Amino acid sequence: MELSKHIRNAKLELSKVIFPTKGQVKQAYIAVIIVVSAVAAFLALVDLLMSSIMSAILG
Repeated sequence: MELSKHIRNAKLELSKVIFPTKGQVKQAYIAVIIVVSAVAAFLALVDLLMSSIMSAILG
């Protein structure tokens, strides 16, 4: 009895979910790729700058 009620409630809640369209998924995917690339480039630049500074100090 309890399991069937739980399954019924789960189906009811799932029917309320609004799934994204393909366009929305594509747009979000592109945004994530751009942000990750920008952060990676920034961190690479900071790493290069810091290693250059350390080499100048120590070398």
